[in-house]
Amino acid sequence: MMKKMIIVILACLLIFLLGCRGRDIDIPDPNDEKNSEHVEKPDEIAEKIKSMTIEEKIGQLVMIGIEGEKADENIKEMIESRHAGGIILFSGNIKSADQTLELLNNLKDLNRENIPLFLGLDEEGGRVTRLSKEFVKIPSMEEVGNKNDKDYSFRIGEALGTRVKGLGFNIDFAPVMDINSNYKNPVIGDRSFGDNPKIVIEQGAQVMSGIKSTGVISVVKHFPGHGDTKVDSHKKLPVVDKTFEEIDNFELLPFKKSIEEGVDGIMIAHILFPKIDGENPASFSYTIINDILREKLNYRGVIITDDMTMGAVMNNYDIGEASVKSLKAGSDIILVCHGYENEHKVLDTIKEAVESGDIKEEDIDKKLYRILKLKEKYVNDERINEVNIEDINRKTRDILSYDR
Repeated sequence: MMKKMIIVILACLLIFLLGCRGRDIDIPDPNDEKNSEHVEKPDEIAEKIKSMTIEEKIGQLVMIGIEGEKADENIKEMIESRHAGGIILFSGNIKSADQTLELLNNLKDLNRENIPLFLGLDEEGGRVTRLSKEFVKIPSMEEVGNKNDKDYSFRIGEALGTRVKGLGFNIDFAPVMDINSNYKNPVIGDRSFGDNPKIVIEQGAQVMSGIKSTGVISVVKHFPGHGDTKVDSHKKLPVVDKTFEEIDNFELLPFKKSIEEGVDGIMIAHILFPKIDGENPASFSYTIINDILREKLNYRGVIITDDMTMGAVMNNYDIGEASVKSLKAGSDIILVCHGYENEHKVLDTIKEAVESGDIKEEDIDKKLYRILKLKEKYVNDERINEVNIEDINRKTRDILSYDR
């Protein structure tokens, strides 16, 4: 019996050895191109987030305005110590193309040790333009809508993006996707493509795509729709008495199209919709930002508030508390355009909320991931030595004279 068992064991061992000798064990070489797809690469953005301090993380969630035409000690502090993630310029910051170029280059230089800055402005065309008069004027979006030509609209977007990028900006808060349905509206008017939803949907998406084609982030606005207001949110809090079903079939249509076309950023308006959320304006409403924009519309890009120093917020709420509520509701970036004291207050209040556990750091990290992913796609801190205004203006004139 023992003899038979030994024979069986030896036979099994022989079969095993012969099988192994016939082939080598296959270990994928991570440097081999044919195997590279099977090797999980490290997520550089996730690794970057892990290395950041809480102050650095919070700074990326805030985009600020500055005072004057030069980078002073205040802005130096906001960049170097408070780690502001982005800066928006207005007409008061812009004197000429050369001065704007120098200012943006100086901001980039101050930020060398940090993650590259979002550098933005509202360059819509028409009456909302921040750049100097050296640039050929671009028509209002109402005029673009009246033309109702998709190719023309795309090229208008290209013209906006080209002049913005030429100076070193990487975000244009445009176009306006509001349907101008209320003739008493004091703030939208000719900034909109018109009162026809189809025109706003189609031409707005084309201008957005034109801006994106130049390597500039297009942030469409003002979600969920500012076209049916009677009050200017820069001064007071507008109230729109519509149900979700009503805005879903009207105001939201241009934003749905933008999302389908891959919009990178959406700005949230300071408007109260009492039949949707009776307590909070859209800019810090969980129902509107998370339930509607994120869940129902399936938007996965960056969400930024309208300026939190506008009257709609400042006259009714504490700016720090409102900013925290906005982040908890689902916003990614808080826009604070005026007053260094307001900017410090927002940053301080957010930090307090994180330290107290009111905002979870893991939620901050999710927002940060979206922000850094967008920066990776569009943003760098390279200096621009000169801007060719003549060339930009020539291209703009060619577009404006376009007649298919």
